[in-house]
Amino acid sequence: MPSLKHLGLSLLSGVLLSLSWPTYGFSPIIFFGFVPLLIVFFQLRLEKPKRLLLRSFISAYITFFIFNIITTFWLYYSTAFGMWFAVLVNSALMALVFMLYQFIAKRTSNRNALVFLIALWIGFEKLHLHWEFSWPWLNLGNVFSDNINWIQWYEYTGTFGGTLWIWLVNLLLFNAYLKWRQNRLHKTKLLVSLFLLLGLPIASSYLIKSQYTNLGKTAELIVLQPNIDPYSEKYNTKDPQVADNLFELITQQKPIGNSVILAPETVFADGTRLQQFKASPAYQFSQQVTNQYPQSSLISGISMYEIIRDSTDIKGQTNFLRKGIWFNDYNSAFLAKANQSIEFYHKSKLVVGVENFPYQEFLKPLLGDVMLDLGGTVAMKTTQDERSVFEINETIKVAPIICYESVYGEFVSGYVNNGATILGIITNDAWWGETQGHKQHFSYAKLRAVETRRSVARSANTGISGFINPLGEVLSQSVYNTRISLKAKVPIMTKTTFYVKHGDYIARIAYFFIIFIGIFAVIKHKREGLKR
Repeated sequence: MPSLKHLGLSLLSGVLLSLSWPTYGFSPIIFFGFVPLLIVFFQLRLEKPKRLLLRSFISAYITFFIFNIITTFWLYYSTAFGMWFAVLVNSALMALVFMLYQFIAKRTSNRNALVFLIALWIGFEKLHLHWEFSWPWLNLGNVFSDNINWIQWYEYTGTFGGTLWIWLVNLLLFNAYLKWRQNRLHKTKLLVSLFLLLGLPIASSYLIKSQYTNLGKTAELIVLQPNIDPYSEKYNTKDPQVADNLFELITQQKPIGNSVILAPETVFADGTRLQQFKASPAYQFSQQVTNQYPQSSLISGISMYEIIRDSTDIKGQTNFLRKGIWFNDYNSAFLAKANQSIEFYHKSKLVVGVENFPYQEFLKPLLGDVMLDLGGTVAMKTTQDERSVFEINETIKVAPIICYESVYGEFVSGYVNNGATILGIITNDAWWGETQGHKQHFSYAKLRAVETRRSVARSANTGISGFINPLGEVLSQSVYNTRISLKAKVPIMTKTTFYVKHGDYIARIAYFFIIFIGIFAVIKHKREGLKR
């Protein structure tokens, strides 16, 4: 167990990181939040206790458990098991990053070890964007989602630029601590370095923002928030009733011209068979809307399934029903326009446990069909590979981003690379109650706006619906637990940002440093051991 001094510093880091997080925290705290934990690791290396790596892991785990439980406790409102699984496992992964840093720090210089730590943390965040246990909610660059004027340069770096910035400031302060211990601290030099490291990115952000004096033409969008309680109403309210609810919200806004109407994720929840969509209440509703407002387009979420009888059509996420019959279960969006065929998009980034059973080939023999109950889903969702874009006309092309997908920067940029000029997010944020969950989810959408320079229209069943311009500024928004529809004219930009073109290049560079410094440190340590 850690000493009381180490325990206190580990707890302090956890609290500081937590107090920095949106949407309740004060983000500048993140710039020194890691320093107490880094001091613990330095002191452990000096003390050289038995089981150094284990003690290091425990100290880091304390920090990251506090960080995870405070920032994502709201998962409990959906499922206690899901919350504890996310908190315990993610804390362990974060602590593992620090334990590997300690392993390398024993074998190379302090400077190399700290570079390794930055690269390894960025690599960990990149892993969280791609592996099947994906949970990038706490990637550090997300912390500035409520300080959007500081990070207009995310159009060049994405959130990994924010992660790098945070680490550079933390390590500057940590090195100041080391020099202070040796009575070598030059306060003026520290203050100048700190001023430049904090001030230059913020100043450049305001400079970048000042270049956007004309955000281009506008498009009229309407977002619907029907406010259906997912625990007591969603699966007891039939699709025809849902359609009536939505149509009433649309008529309140009196769409004109080329309005684009967005309805929430899986708002049609009865389960519509893909092959029989034209017989469904959702289709009838779409025709009602386009007949009444023929110049308008409708994008809506829907729960769908597809029966498979030919084994050659089975995909990796196809579910077995009974002998000779399988089915694909989709979380989908559809586009309806007057006198045109319906277009579909099937959600691609799935919520772990709710929509995706990770690493089935390994875990299913051990766990059976256990799923984390974060939404009432027990079947594996089937995805599509490409990012579909719903083309309204030559100018208005909407990315149908479904819920959790909006947390993934490079993934969202794929829609823009496919031609999207507006980011349309449809979601259901009611599972977590009136907590930080839905507020953070809305706030993260501002990051996607800056990275891609695209306006965001967001339709939530409940939570926060609203509009965000390409600078990440909120134009209008709803409040939780309110039945409402909103209308706004949002700017249309067609610029392709550096980040959209090049994606998470910072993470790819980090991989190089992880491999290079890791191999160098181990080889050097072995050589020194042979000399001794």
